[in-house]
Amino acid sequence: MIQDLHSHTYYSFCGKDRPEEIVEAAIAGGVTLFGITDHAHGVGQARRCVYKYEGEALFEDYGRTLRRYFDHINLVREKYADRITVLRGIELRTATDVRRADFPLVNDISFFDYALIEQLDQPDISVAGGDLFGYAERCGCPVGIAHTDLFAFLEKRGEDPYRYFRRMAEAGLFWELNVSYDSIHQYREHAYVKRFFEDAEQQAIVRESGVSLSVGFDGHRVEDYRPDRVREACLRLEALGIPLALSQLAK
Repeated sequence: MIQDLHSHTYYSFCGKDRPEEIVEAAIAGGVTLFGITDHAHGVGQARRCVYKYEGEALFEDYGRTLRRYFDHINLVREKYADRITVLRGIELRTATDVRRADFPLVNDISFFDYALIEQLDQPDISVAGGDLFGYAERCGCPVGIAHTDLFAFLEKRGEDPYRYFRRMAEAGLFWELNVSYDSIHQYREHAYVKRFFEDAEQQAIVRESGVSLSVGFDGHRVEDYRPDRVREACLRLEALGIPLALSQLAK
């Protein structure tokens, strides 16, 4: 199976394409399981109160906009159901910056297929405070850790990697290998991904823990999309005997 579980549309402030455009690019690239994961602050803050910012207005309930977004992606999912499995995801920026804090605790995202969270490794600015498990439980849906060097994070915390990954596996959490290489990210590759594919010890820890990994291109411009990078990472994980996250949702 070839999956890409990290992509953005015009719902994200940094994206520009219609959902249909990125789905068609994934189909053309041979992807079989494709997740759309727009930034929650893009979805939730595309509201009248943001244009006339008034203190705590950004912390209002995003309920309607989240549901509207989900319903739109669901229509796209149905449109392409005979060609690809589209998952309805959301990416959560956990920083405490008031203008971009994107997941007020009053919001329900349990109806999404999954969520990706970022800034877990920045406990000084993250509402998660480095507590992956408590934050994931709050989400109420499957959760993946986006573009984070988990081995470096765990070393800094003095955590045993095998035990941590094993706990993730038991909780149904997964770790993303982000293979982005595009203009939005200044054509920088993630060093932790290259390191993982070169480090047999890291591979063994992940494999023996039973945790699932996901692959995501983190695309923001359809013209930058590189499905070959996605395909290569998926096939390498398969060869290593490491399961791909959410594969049970593929049709």
